[in-house]
This record gives sequence, C-alpha cells and structure tokens, in this order.
Amino acid sequence: MAKKFNGKRAFLPNGEQNRFINKLLEHISVSQAAELCNLSERTIRDWRREVLSMDYIALRKISRKTGVPLSPSLELRERYWYVNHGASAGAMAVLKKYGRVGGDPEYRKRKWFEWWEREGKYKDGITTCKPVRKPRYTKELAEFVGIVLGDGGITKCQLTISLHHKDDKPYSRFVAGLIKKLFNVPVAIYHYPKKSINNLVVSRSELVRFCTEKLGLKQGNKVKQQVDIPGWIKQNKQYSIACVRGLVDTDGSVFTHRYRVNGKEYRYRKLAFTSASKPILYSVYKILQDLDLNVRIAQGKDVRIDSISDMKKYFKIIGSHNPKHLKRYKN
Repeated sequence: MAKKFNGKRAFLPNGEQNRFINKLLEHISVSQAAELCNLSERTIRDWRREVLSMDYIALRKISRKTGVPLSPSLELRERYWYVNHGASAGAMAVLKKYGRVGGDPEYRKRKWFEWWEREGKYKDGITTCKPVRKPRYTKELAEFVGIVLGDGGITKCQLTISLHHKDDKPYSRFVAGLIKKLFNVPVAIYHYPKKSINNLVVSRSELVRFCTEKLGLKQGNKVKQQVDIPGWIKQNKQYSIACVRGLVDTDGSVFTHRYRVNGKEYRYRKLAFTSASKPILYSVYKILQDLDLNVRIAQGKDVRIDSISDMKKYFKIIGSHNPKHLKRYKN
C-alpha cells in the first residue's frame, strides 16, 4: 500500500498548510519531526511557511505519531505534477521561435567541448567543500562562540544565528561582520516577519567542521545535550570575558527595577542572563564571580546582577556590542 503513495505530494489551500503544520508541531518538535521522516529541519519549517509542497508519506508518519488527523482538504499530486504543463508551454515557445525542439544537438555538443577545454575542466566540482579561514584562538573568536551558544544552531552543513528582526537589527550587522572577518565567508540574512526574527546563515560544511572539531561546539539541540562553554575559553580570562559578552548580548536582558518607598518611586537597572543549559548557566555565574561581581542564580535559570555598582563594573569590564543593551543601560 505504501508503494501506491511513493513520491506523492500533498497540497492544502493557502493558509491551511501553515495552520495544519502548526497544529502538528504542538505535539512534536521540528527536530523530532525531521528525524522521524529522515528530512532536514529546514524542510519542516518550509512546509510551515508554505514554501514547499509536502511529502505525503512523511506527512502521514507525523500525523500518526501525533494523533492529529490529516486534513480533509488534502490534495495529492504526482511528484513532478508541474512538468507536463511547464514542458508543454516551453516546447511550444521554442518550436515557434526556432522551428525545432532542443536545438541542434551537434552544435550543442561542439560548444560544450569548447567550454570544457577553455574553463570547465579547471572549475571546482559542485561537491568540493569551499574553504573557510580558520583563525587561531582570539577574544573575537571566543565572543563568536558565545553568540553561537546563545542564539545559534549548527546542523550538518549550516550555521544559523537567530536574532530579533527589530530590536537586534543593528546587532545583526555586527554579528554578520564578525563572522565575515573571522572566517571570510558570506553571511545570508533571511527575514521571517511572522516569527519576528532574522536568521543569519552560513552554508559551509568546512565551517561546521571547524566549529565542532576545533572550537568545541556541537551540532543539534543545545539544551538536550546540556552544552557548556568550551575548555579553551574557560582557561583564559580574556577569552572568558569575551564569551560571556557574546552570551549575554544574545540571551541576556537589561531591565529596569522599580519600587516605592514612602510614596517616592525609585528605579535602577538590573541584568539577567537566561539559559536552559545548566552547565552554561553555572559557567557564566563562576566567570562573573571570578571577576569580583556580586551575582546570584534566580529560580535555577537566571544569572542576575542587581546592584548599581555591579552593573557599572559589568559594563566596564565586559561591555556589550548589542546597542539594545547599551541603550537600556544608559537611558
């Protein structure tokens, strides 16, 4: 029975595919759905964004796993349903213009060999890994690691950093510039207004290999793996400071504490760093303690700096490259 549906694509009306995938993802994570169907997480997200049609067999697996029934509006089509229509229209246009479909095969072959001898055989193959710069350990590299540990993610071939599309827009430019400076690679920026994020993406398997083998970062779910700040950073005071700056610039917040005494309102700034990875949380706590900052862990999930003097010391020693934090601290 499964063979009957091999290659079938599933379609839903505009807007309904997004709602249906969101309903499925209430019961299963993107990574779990991708693993179940042997697909990439990006494919699942593209289904949700209605960028791609859906593989019917994969969709049925997720439906059965989650208990969410398939929509009655679902329409099945052959895998290459669009080819006949597109090919027919294209063939008619070529026939009308040139009097034949496909052109002169001998001419095509001759031109291909000319191109091959002139430049084709000297080009890198499409499967060749594109090189990246592999910098030595520096404060900037340590800050990059903090940024990735905060709001980054690593898959087999991609590095992605997700930042708020408005609040972190100036900071996004800093992060993209830092990546280009460190690794000499282009950074693609994808805007998802419905999610209020900008994704900074580098698609280089060599960068992924460098991050995992040299820098101590890990592919996959950071919380599930309970990742920590790499040892080469924790063993160096300046690297530790830079890494904490990257972490707090992404997963930290500066907020105003207000209270009243005898009818008079008082306010002052506080800082919180949040992480669902306990090793990171306690490493940040220890690094700040070693810098003689008075810090505490609130509710087992936040590292807090409360006093005016410690806030001043934090921004003097560690500082920030995120204009959002600087503005909130100074105003």
